Amino acid sequence: MTLWRPDPASLRRPAYLSLAEQFAHAIHDGRLASGTRLPPHRKLADELKLSVQTVSRAYEELIRRGLISGEIGRGSFVQTHRKEPDPPFLPERPGEVIDLSILKPVCEPLHLERLKQALAWLATELPASSALSFRPNMVFPRHRAVAVDWLKLCGVAASPLNISLTNGATSGMTVALMSAAPPGSTVVTEAIGHHTLVPLAAYLGIHLKGLPIDANGLVPEALDEACGDAQIRAVFVQPSVVNPTATLMSEKRRQEIARVARKHDIAIIENDVLGPLVEGRAPPLAAFAPERTLYVTSFTKIIVPGLRIGYLAAPDRYVAAVANRHLVSNWMATPMVAEIASKWVADGTAVELLEWQRAALRRRHAIAAEVLAKVKYLGHRDSLHIWVPLPGARTEEGFVAQARLQGVAIAPGTSFRISDAPWQPAVRISVGSTTEAEFRAGLAVIARLLLADPEPVLLAI
Repeated sequence: MTLWRPDPASLRRPAYLSLAEQFAHAIHDGRLASGTRLPPHRKLADELKLSVQTVSRAYEELIRRGLISGEIGRGSFVQTHRKEPDPPFLPERPGEVIDLSILKPVCEPLHLERLKQALAWLATELPASSALSFRPNMVFPRHRAVAVDWLKLCGVAASPLNISLTNGATSGMTVALMSAAPPGSTVVTEAIGHHTLVPLAAYLGIHLKGLPIDANGLVPEALDEACGDAQIRAVFVQPSVVNPTATLMSEKRRQEIARVARKHDIAIIENDVLGPLVEGRAPPLAAFAPERTLYVTSFTKIIVPGLRIGYLAAPDRYVAAVANRHLVSNWMATPMVAEIASKWVADGTAVELLEWQRAALRRRHAIAAEVLAKVKYLGHRDSLHIWVPLPGARTEEGFVAQARLQGVAIAPGTSFRISDAPWQPAVRISVGSTTEAEFRAGLAVIARLLLADPEPVLLAI
């Protein structure tokens, strides 16, 4: 039996979780070696002046984390960990936290290997223009021609002259806003929308107004009414499940939004970063109002995060503005990344990885449906996340804190709140940010918290 013991003076509430954390740190630090027999529940409870139930819950938490094993009649032992092969997921945040807070695609060693192969190809095939030129028009004509083919998969018909290569969707979104809405004007968007849109609009001097949504997305009547304000210059919309509530807007609703935008002569900024990943979706808004839609898509969330490149397709009336604002804010997309994207579109790698991602996400959503069978949530089989309204009197802050205390990070719904309308607390849960096993374990924690009576966090550690 080990000489190490938890420090009762360092215990915080909830005591069982604090006690489990002390054991976990001792195991990871080597103070408790593999195979060590832990003190019996009652003995440790007497030493720490805790209830036996508290110690039992702490041991159960350690078993859940895979740090100890309990054997009836023999006691509890620190698990013996063998050297495991490299995991199928490349963890971004090492440690004990299961991070379901960040939106990203499923990634496995396959993606890293494909990027390594692409970089090896680039080392021998890099054109001089991509390495040496400062002029976008010297570098990108060939890439714009390839982009036409990818945009066709997205449902967008665009001329190469109307396409700008951007360093991902954020860059494209920024340029589109700068081009369509001058400082002092107003942009309207979904009441629950893009989490960076609020600060971005503020930095650009643009007023932002959130409009009502329903189960089909932005409400056309609300847009029509809002456009009575002459200052409104654009509507920013995410119609294809990348929005926080994972809503897939119908074709009819898209047509209605396009009609209202045309009636009031405002621009449409369509954020469609998932592009062709969402199978069976309606055509993009750009197909119904091509003369006024600035269409943004990228490869980052559907192919591999390191491929930070995207396309901004703009109608003729905005082409010059887009070119100028892109020059002053980015100058040009990174040519060497554009080379890889164009190669992958041309040789079929992009479609192959897209289809792989779709299958991986559908497996994750099947897990969610199983683990959250008794929980009401919103999602789509091709989305990168699910949206979980919190039942009862639960607060987002308290629920997120409770989940974090149990080793799971999730995003509070208010991060995506744009309107001051009445609010139902909710959380967003990433589907692709970790391994399938960790995803299942994290969802199990969330389901347990949702189905139990709410408990306030008195003191987080």
